[in-house]
Amino acid sequence: MAISMQLTINGKARSFELAQMNTAQLVEQLELVGKRLAIELNGEIVPRSQFAHTKLSDGDKLEIVGAVGGG
Repeated sequence: MAISMQLTINGKARSFELAQMNTAQLVEQLELVGKRLAIELNGEIVPRSQFAHTKLSDGDKLEIVGAVGGG
């Protein structure tokens, strides 16, 4: 049986084939590297400087919002 992690991202259940992951790895998995993002983990904003240090756990709830340019 493969080990996986269940996360809820923007209200949708997602499964990842990693037993351990941090926020920076999640951004890579979602192909959002280089984009301007705000990430909320279980109701708390995660500063970009902490993405690599913020470990995710099975069952975590995240909201990910991308900045949109324009004018």
